[in-house]
Amino acid sequence: MPDDTPYEMGDIDIAWCPGCGNFGILNALKQALEEMEMKPQDVVLVSGIGQAAKIPHYLRCNIFNGLHGRALPPATAIKAVNPELTVIAESGDGDMFGEGGNHFIHTIRRNPDITNIVHDNMIYGLTKGQASPTSREGMVTPVQTSGVILRPFNPISTANALGAGFVARTFSKDMELTKKLMVEAIRFKGYALLDIFQPCVSFNKLNTYQWFEEHIAPIDSDHDPTDREGAFHLSLEEDPLPVGVFYKKEESKAYHELLDAFSENKEPLWKRNLDRREKLDQEIRELR
Repeated sequence: MPDDTPYEMGDIDIAWCPGCGNFGILNALKQALEEMEMKPQDVVLVSGIGQAAKIPHYLRCNIFNGLHGRALPPATAIKAVNPELTVIAESGDGDMFGEGGNHFIHTIRRNPDITNIVHDNMIYGLTKGQASPTSREGMVTPVQTSGVILRPFNPISTANALGAGFVARTFSKDMELTKKLMVEAIRFKGYALLDIFQPCVSFNKLNTYQWFEEHIAPIDSDHDPTDREGAFHLSLEEDPLPVGVFYKKEESKAYHELLDAFSENKEPLWKRNLDRREKLDQEIRELR
């Protein structure tokens, strides 16, 4: 990427291992935002804790770096307070589906107009290699020394089952598809999930670049992305794992559109005169 783009931070230290799949996601996100001609001041990146959650530090825009597993609540709140902002919540599979699993479920129910990008490397990379919610059965780690005994969490089928309006998956090495799906997800009105397979070259020796290339396949062109039932059945396929858009349909209002605060006044809350004392005095006068 050229160093004169509005999102470029210049010569900074990036705390990822050489070859990490996070680099592809970072570059794809820069390109997607550039292609959409979004101004950095109109974009907010929200993350939790982890290697993936460091991406906001490497882009010149508004950021909120929260607690482990807690990226989605502040992202929902930021969009509710100022719907004019483009809000992107991004973190790793452990952060979003493990510690943040409960928030993941209820964020889909609320349907905020945010993009949820998940770096899915099937391992906890920051804490050096224990199994994550999406780790494969039988995978041996320093903690799961006899192999993972649990079935992996399926975020695609979960999102489809809960009624998410946009559900897609890609592979970080495929820059064109990743950028394309990022643009689609960001432009989508409502909650949009983009799960990105991203190899961890240091702590996951099973799900490597080669493994993903051998175990993923593009969704057939005859798949109807407005068919929710078909999308759910497709999400259950495991070998090869489908990549592309599973489901895309704006079915309901976004969360902020349901709030009383915006029923008559569409102006962002931060622009309004919210002098509570003045309002309280007026109510007291009316009661007298």
